[in-house]
Formats: sequence, C-alpha cells, structure tokens
Amino acid sequence: MSGGSRGIGLAIAVALAERGANLVLLAKTDDPDPRLPGTIHTAVAEIGGAAGREGAAVGVVGDLRSDDDIARLVATAGDRFGGIDVCVNNNASVLSTIPTAEITMKRYDLTQQVNTRGTFALTKACLPHLERAEQGRVVTLSPPLNLSPDWLGRYPAYMLGKYGMSLLTMGFAAEFADLGIAANCLWPETTIATAAVQNLLGGDEATAHAREPQIMADAAAVLLAQPLSVTGRCFLDAELVRAAGVADLGPYGGQDPIDYDLFVDPPA
Repeated sequence: MSGGSRGIGLAIAVALAERGANLVLLAKTDDPDPRLPGTIHTAVAEIGGAAGREGAAVGVVGDLRSDDDIARLVATAGDRFGGIDVCVNNNASVLSTIPTAEITMKRYDLTQQVNTRGTFALTKACLPHLERAEQGRVVTLSPPLNLSPDWLGRYPAYMLGKYGMSLLTMGFAAEFADLGIAANCLWPETTIATAAVQNLLGGDEATAHAREPQIMADAAAVLLAQPLSVTGRCFLDAELVRAAGVADLGPYGGQDPIDYDLFVDPPA
C-alpha cells in the first residue's frame, strides 16, 4: 500500500488486518507533523493492535516518486510475507484543486508524479508477485471518469492526475486479464473526514458534512471479496456497502446536507 499512515489508507489497512491480511506500507511521515495526525510508526502499531498480533504491518519510510523506495517496499513484502496478493494505490495522493492560471509547474509535476506515475510504478513493481498470487488484485483510490465539462474544467491538473490513475487501472484490468489479476478503482461518494479535507477543503465545516473513513475501509473489504471476474470497474464506496446489505449509512457520519466528493455528481 502506498500511504496508509492516516485517514482513508489507515482505515483500509486496519480493516484488512482485522480480516487476517498482512500489510506493508510506504509513507513519508517518519516524524510527527504538527499539521497531521500520526506517523508510519503509529500506523503500524495501530494496525497490529487491531489485528491482535504483532507484525501484522511493516512500515517502509520512503517516497512514492522514488523507484528505489518502491523496490524496497516490494522487497520487504516478499521477504517478510512471501509475496504480494494485493497492490493498493494511492493513499499518498496529492490533492491540488488549483486552477491552471494559478498552479505552479512544480506543483503540477508533483501531482502527476505521485498520482499517475506512482500508480504505474507501484503496480509494475508488484506485478511479478501478483502473477504468482492465487488471486492477484489491484485497487486504486481514484474516481469514475466523469466527463462533465464542470469537472473537466475545475482544476485540469488534478483531474488529469486522478483520471490518469483510473485509466491506468482499467488498462491494467485489460492487460492483466489473462494473468488472473483483477484491477478496480474505489472512490468515496462523499467527502471523507480526513486531515486533507480539514486542511484543504474547508476546515471544521467541511468535516462536519463528510462521512468517516470507515465507509471506505468497509467498501475496500467488500471489493476484495468479489470474484476475479469483477474487474475494470470504478466503484463508489456507498455502492459497495449497500450491495453488501448496509441499508443505513447514518452510522458513517456526515451531517445533512452531505457533501459529495470531487468528480461525483449529487443525485438528481
């Protein structure tokens, strides 16, 4: 998993560990950041506690833009747990909701390097292990391709990074079909109460109208339980948990009016 030291990634990691998975995380947060909760070390401890066993998670401090760091991540998973069954992209995603006239080229490059290139590089590095797995899977946290001019034009640099992740994942699904590897995208229907929403999308007011990360964790678990024939699709979290029998999403939080996430159109 890229990222996973906090927020959605950590919630997914905890949920999978509770179901018996072992996790290897690549994240940059080695030391505490006053603006953000947790580090890769506190995440590893929390995942182990949730799983009820030490060693359920291993943290690799590194940068998704570094091929050497990705290689260390993959090697760690192979050495520690004997292989890789699931590649989870991209909790290390860069959020850049900045118009074209205002975004710097440095920020543009970071957005593409972490989002699209990071997804490609990590999946490519995991591929030899996924080919050997009984049920190899790729899960990418990226949105359905909503080609409404409204979404295409709000912040094209970020749109390109996130849609690029989705296109890559659908491409992987087609390319890897004969290898028995499923590849799908997962995206929140609503905003999720994370540090990114708190710091970048509106503070306390924004988080009040956002659901908790647990809905993404539960949705990821549902997605990974699907047969390998379910591939090349972009799912919303609410769609998956409802299909699993959760009729009331109220316990996941979010005051009315709920805030729908980027690239998701509210119901008509």
